[in-house]
Amino acid sequence: MGAQLIVSVFAVIAAVACVIAMAGLFYQGSEMEDLTSDEIKFLHDQACEPTNYKEACRRTLEYVNSTDSKEFFKATIVAASDAVKESIRLSKRLEVKAENGSREKMALDDCQELLENAMQELQVSCSLVNGSDQNTIIERSPQLQSWLSSVLAFQETCVDSFEVHSLIRPLMRKGMVDGSHHIDNALAILSTMSNISKSYKTDHHISTRSSRRILSLGDGGYPTWFSAADRKLLALQGNGMIQPNAVVALDGSGEFRNITAALAAYPKHLKGRYVIHVKAGIYHEHVTVTRKQSNVFIYGDGPRKTVITGKKSSARGVSAWRTATFVAEADGFIAKSIGFANTAGPRGRHAAALRVDSDMSVFFNCRMDGYQNTLFYQAKRQFYRNCVISGTVDFIFGYGAAVIQNSLIIVRKPRVNQKNTVIADGRTEQHATTGLIIHNSRIVPEKKLFPHRFKIPTYLGRPWKPFSRTIVMESQLADFIQPEGWMAWAGCLHLDTLYYAEYANTGPGANTNGRVKWDNFRVIDRTEAVQFTAGQFLHGAEWIKEAGVPVLLGLRD
Repeated sequence: MGAQLIVSVFAVIAAVACVIAMAGLFYQGSEMEDLTSDEIKFLHDQACEPTNYKEACRRTLEYVNSTDSKEFFKATIVAASDAVKESIRLSKRLEVKAENGSREKMALDDCQELLENAMQELQVSCSLVNGSDQNTIIERSPQLQSWLSSVLAFQETCVDSFEVHSLIRPLMRKGMVDGSHHIDNALAILSTMSNISKSYKTDHHISTRSSRRILSLGDGGYPTWFSAADRKLLALQGNGMIQPNAVVALDGSGEFRNITAALAAYPKHLKGRYVIHVKAGIYHEHVTVTRKQSNVFIYGDGPRKTVITGKKSSARGVSAWRTATFVAEADGFIAKSIGFANTAGPRGRHAAALRVDSDMSVFFNCRMDGYQNTLFYQAKRQFYRNCVISGTVDFIFGYGAAVIQNSLIIVRKPRVNQKNTVIADGRTEQHATTGLIIHNSRIVPEKKLFPHRFKIPTYLGRPWKPFSRTIVMESQLADFIQPEGWMAWAGCLHLDTLYYAEYANTGPGANTNGRVKWDNFRVIDRTEAVQFTAGQFLHGAEWIKEAGVPVLLGLRD
């Protein structure tokens, strides 16, 4: 089973080459002395053509003593690493001047941890760029895209840790610019390489049989590559017959009385999954599945019976990033039949119930309850199925790539003079492979909001960051959604670069005739909508694990 499991990024030792394909050609490399300066410049210009920050790209390639396109790609990642290292040094210099216990000091502490996370993603990306052929890099491109996009997420979380009016915030923002530009350039090059490879295979009738096999489903709705042991594990849990590694119970009937203790018993050299059963009860604790605790499967006795709850909030002086009741950092995390809550209330401001930066994480039959910022999909690929998510302001927000499917989204009554906004996506660069997709779900008001639903405006979302990307499709929208559908963040901010779309929604709130007239809002067709399904947007058939509820990889109809 271990061979099929997601391996922690710290354990990944794989090397793949990267090539840059331009104008239908894959540059294989030659001796630099065989080329004139004009030819080298032309080669660099072609490599940088798909990027948004061409001057930064050219400066990076200027020092590459090779015509091997793998080295071009590697140089861009190394340049990003150097920029992030400089950001870490900047945060340490600023920390010396910050007053102990101040919000700035706490934010700088957050930044150092977040930027170290970013460095780890860059290091594992570099390890993937050091040795194989171009086919391997293309096959692993979804993984690389996830890692590189997460660097942008960690950087932005660092900046957002500071108060809006903090004097340090613009200094850290400025210190992030170079790193963000290099990451976006790397993602642009990787995307172009993958697209040209697909075109080449199509033109030359090269079989994609192996790819189709990966994307197919076997009996029971499980991906065909999914090991028999893993299928049995999840099937047994569904039947109540699983043997967990650890049992948590408030009454002492398990090995542990709290979840944190069960996670502390995580084996150092684990092969397989670490399964935790959390029996019914209200658990008042703040839990973190650390980056080294990969492949944890935690399940409860039902999302209303097993609830993990906390009340940290920014109103109490906690940075938004650290307010979450439950945090999943390690890759391959699965949660089933469990609830996550933050009870700080509508006056708590930022108060997350759940924060996730676990790649290829899955949440089945879970519940996330809060008010502002309930679900923080911070980074990497995430899938939510048959979940309930409640809140008021930007209560589904983040920088990652998430699909919420077959779920119930409940809008609650906010504070006086507040407006409800369901989604605030934080995509910061054009080539980041991130965004938030709501598919085949329902958006409804809670009972307390229902009598006031036409007096308190409710919008699908607003553009938190420059390239905010949100798609609501094949979902049922209740009558309280404002006719405009979407709300601006501040004036015209980000309206020229966002991507907002709707497709085949139903219900009284789904009428798009009165929607905003922004150039980058659109009602899309089926062809465009397909790219935002779990199968394509998350490459979901390769990793989404089933637990009795089949994933909808494509569109409903």
